[in-house]
Amino acid sequence: MADQFDVIEAGERGRRRWVGLVVVLALLVAPVVSLLASRDPMPEPIRETAPIRSLKRVESAPNVLHPQARERDGRETIEVVFPHGVRAEVRYPARLGLDRLGVRPFQGVWVDGDYRELVAPYNGEIEVTRGGEPIRSFAPHVTLWPRQAGSGAYGQVLLFRFGRWRMAMYDRPGGLDYAQRVAVAGDVRGEVTGGYLTLSGTDRVRMAEPGERVRGEPVGPQLWFGGGISDMVVLIPSCAEVDRLPRGVRGRGRPVSSVCRGGVRIAAAGDPGFVKAALDGIRITLK
Repeated sequence: MADQFDVIEAGERGRRRWVGLVVVLALLVAPVVSLLASRDPMPEPIRETAPIRSLKRVESAPNVLHPQARERDGRETIEVVFPHGVRAEVRYPARLGLDRLGVRPFQGVWVDGDYRELVAPYNGEIEVTRGGEPIRSFAPHVTLWPRQAGSGAYGQVLLFRFGRWRMAMYDRPGGLDYAQRVAVAGDVRGEVTGGYLTLSGTDRVRMAEPGERVRGEPVGPQLWFGGGISDMVVLIPSCAEVDRLPRGVRGRGRPVSSVCRGGVRIAAAGDPGFVKAALDGIRITLK
């Protein structure tokens, strides 16, 4: 009897081992099967139908506005608003894709007679913050950040938040003092209209007007299309003579030129075919 019980016990124990092994194997195999079943197939390569740029690339920047374009007979039309509030209709060959390039504002500023710039960093606030912490806060929407490595003569940075927009004011040698920074934080006002940013100031913190220049460069309100490594177009609502084009289109190692039409200077940089198409084909109606 003892031998029989020993045999029966051994048999039960053996079956339990097999059952346990099967369960363990099932637990190991199930995730693998699930993973294989849930994997996406190899994506097809993206075909670029536009001959000038990739739509995926130009729509990746967070601090630009992609206006809604109306297309007809190979041309597109967009409505824009310059930083000083003037509206305009921009018509251009559809292959330029200004709507896909995206647009951002630029505005020169005078602070107690000292010139500064308000620019919209192409990649948003990360270009200024680098994931760090500000030096101080001057207002709920204005913070001060350290000088950026490799920024040359530029110093600390005031970063403004106006709705979806991030605007940066980079200091210069002999920088603004504390009282001036307080004045800038309180006197620079921004309003988002139809997605576009309009800016205003005071007598002490004055927005540069169309036609004003600093060292021969236009510093009044502007709209910059594109940035990063893409082609660029800059619209300047003034035909005043300039010695240099805006830095947004200079020094990019590619062809750059401009033309004045309808009271607006059109500057373009990038591929030679893009520059020619932009200068020949863009038409602007101020409202």
